[in-house]
Amino acid sequence: MTSRTDEALGYEQARDELIEVVRRLEAGGTSLEESLALWERGEELAKVCRRWLEGARARLDAALAEEETGGADDE
Repeated sequence: MTSRTDEALGYEQARDELIEVVRRLEAGGTSLEESLALWERGEELAKVCRRWLEGARARLDAALAEEETGGADDE
């Protein structure tokens, strides 16, 4: 479940925290319980990043579609 604070995270914040989670998992030395908690946090952060990227893609697609439509009116 995504918390309200996750939804308030900017893309860069979520990405940076995700990088830290991955670094900690790769370094090892954590208990199974802590590793699972880190994994779950990483999944949530990845979802936040994915939502930001999907939103950016939608805005870009809309801008490109508007440009194509606008360009056709000028001819």
